[in-house]
Amino acid sequence: MTQQHPLSHGARALVLGSTSRYRRELLQRLRLPFEVLAPEVDETPLPGEAPAALAQRLALAKARAVAAQRPDAIVIGSDQVADLNGEPLGKPGNHERAVAQLRRMSGQTVLFQTALAVVCQETGFEASELAVVEVVFRTLDDATIERYLRAEEPYDCAGSAKSEGLGIALLERIVNDDPTALIGLPLIHTARLLRQAGLQLP
Repeated sequence: MTQQHPLSHGARALVLGSTSRYRRELLQRLRLPFEVLAPEVDETPLPGEAPAALAQRLALAKARAVAAQRPDAIVIGSDQVADLNGEPLGKPGNHERAVAQLRRMSGQTVLFQTALAVVCQETGFEASELAVVEVVFRTLDDATIERYLRAEEPYDCAGSAKSEGLGIALLERIVNDDPTALIGLPLIHTARLLRQAGLQLP
């Protein structure tokens, strides 16, 4: 975790720097008014970049990019990377790549690295945390993979696994300390950082 300069008051606007509807729906659980702005960030991994480092770098880059547009606001940035034996697996984007990802993850333990950053440019507040979720996949045959993908179409989800839907049936076990992290925004971590940034939560 990194942290600098906590704020002294909570009157600032809150902005989610993400186009993900999953993150938007999760943040609504905290019952705070917020705006949504799309961050303009190149998500290409750097050569040899570890999945956790990639997630953390992108979460912070997203928060900073939106904070540059809204320097007065408290901005949330988040990114998730599926980590298979140290190799990052991104969003598949189409059916063929999703099949290939799920074949590789069959019977394997995958770490979903979910990074969170909170930034307020005007005050200099900047903090970030990493929530790691260990996911053990069942052994999946091609027919199971095909049925799942046709039903769920999780092509915008890291690692093709949409755990809040039918994807939960692909799994043997989930180990984590924040049940919302796997969906894309770790709310326990988010609430903690927003409090540090000066927002009032229960």
